[in-house]
Parts: sequence; structure tokens; C-alpha cells
Amino acid sequence: MSAKNVLGGELVPCSYDPLTGYFRDGCCNSDASDLGSHLVCVRVTPEFLAFSSARGNDLVTPRPQYRFAGLKPGDRWCLCAQRWREALEAGMAPPVILEATHTNVLEFVTLAQLEKHRFQGAVH
Repeated sequence: MSAKNVLGGELVPCSYDPLTGYFRDGCCNSDASDLGSHLVCVRVTPEFLAFSSARGNDLVTPRPQYRFAGLKPGDRWCLCAQRWREALEAGMAPPVILEATHTNVLEFVTLAQLEKHRFQGAVH
């Protein structure tokens, strides 16, 4: 059975470059071992990267041991649901690619909240 996105369709890949996802398969899939719930496909902004770093999660510095090249503004990334909600509450939520955001994120935020921050560019 394929994973579903928040719109009810099949979950599409978020990014292969940089390679994202808890399983590093390009998709915002998750399972019980993913304590961070990496479910939200976002397009990172400079403001969000600074916000995340200030909260102790540096997403810019490369960490090759984790197959992580570091993010730059405009990159797509599977973000932890709780981090996105925290950014939302602080007014720093990055845009969301709904077609690539896993339906399980609705346990943390509402579809209306995600839609308000929908990325307005092309999905791929």
C-alpha cells in the first residue's frame, strides 16, 4: 500500500538533491523508529534556516557521516512535524509542498495550517 499525502493522493517525492527523508529515499515517509516524524516537505527559506539554527538544529552545516550536505535557501527537505509546528507558532514556517507531505502530519497540525503555507511554485 502506498503512502498518502495530506491531499489524499499518492505521496510524491520531496527531494533527491539534496537527498531527504528519514530513510534518505527522497520521500517524507516515516515509521515508529522516526522519533522526529520527518513528514513535512518544505522549501527552506533563509529565515527558517536561521530560526532552526537558533533552536539548536543547524541545517546548514554539512554532516557527511549522516549523508547530509547541508541545506541552502530553496532546497526541499522533509522536516520534523514538531519543528514545523514550532516554526509556525513563531511566524517562521517555511512553505509546504502538500503533494509530498505525508498524511500522518495531520496528527500534529491541521490541513488548514498547511494550506495557508502552501508553496506556490511548481511541485517538481
